[in-house]
Amino acid sequence: MKTIKVVAAIIIENGNVFATQRGYGEFKDGWEFPGGKVEANETPEDALVREIKEELDTEIEVLELLDTVEYDYPKFHLSMECFICKMKSGDLILKEHEAAKWLTKETLDSVDWLPADEGLIGKIEEYLGRN
Repeated sequence: MKTIKVVAAIIIENGNVFATQRGYGEFKDGWEFPGGKVEANETPEDALVREIKEELDTEIEVLELLDTVEYDYPKFHLSMECFICKMKSGDLILKEHEAAKWLTKETLDSVDWLPADEGLIGKIEEYLGRN
């Protein structure tokens, strides 16, 4: 099975977490943490900064690795490094996503997460509880 290596930004501002809804492809309408594929000769952190600039016209600071999710979709294996991030500048303009919202610790499970992202919710709740 082919492995796709991606990165995801868990953008946290004032205790709220930014979530995006896919506007395209096989997983259209599912909710996810924004990010994308890591290109050759790119660190995961550099890939994440680039992807968020491209997708959301926003500069982020990557703070720490929260988790690496390994998930088997029917057609591929996803390896997703998920980083806690904060905004440096920009307005989170949706260029590829259908919708977005800020979620609180209490509302994190109120959207229909894609399977790989869903596994992060408990860890994000723990992180928010500590910080």
